[in-house]
Amino acid sequence: MPRPIAPDLPTQAEAEEGRYGVLGTDGSVPFLNMAGRTDAGSMAILLPLDDDLPGRIEAIERFWQMLKARPVPRDTRMTPYQRQRFRMMMQAADGRAAGASYREISIVLFGERRVSSEPWKTSPLRAAVIALARNASALISGGYLGLLRHRRKP
Repeated sequence: MPRPIAPDLPTQAEAEEGRYGVLGTDGSVPFLNMAGRTDAGSMAILLPLDDDLPGRIEAIERFWQMLKARPVPRDTRMTPYQRQRFRMMMQAADGRAAGASYREISIVLFGERRVSSEPWKTSPLRAAVIALARNASALISGGYLGLLRHRRKP
């Protein structure tokens, strides 16, 4: 018999149509437990029928697997290369926020031997770190929302 979903919810409200609340420590997953249902497995998910629907369905699949304590499928919105680049962008942003120079960030990302093997002012690594920091800044300023959408063919 499947295990019912029984989240421990500190924030919830009763209404005519059911019990409302949010899951997640940041309140990022709203839910409605249908009125008149006493089993914990009667939660519902409402989805807007928009261009982001395929991504939302995948997110729900991952959410369901997590609730059932099953292996969660990998998020397909980013390739392994994009994940690596994203990690490097965030490291560059953290370094800049901590007052590190581009050279110091480059040493952390690429290693001191590689950085010191060529003149810094004309180094492609310098240009790469500057681009990583610039792109990270754009993501932090709201561009991260583009990461949440699947790329679609026109």
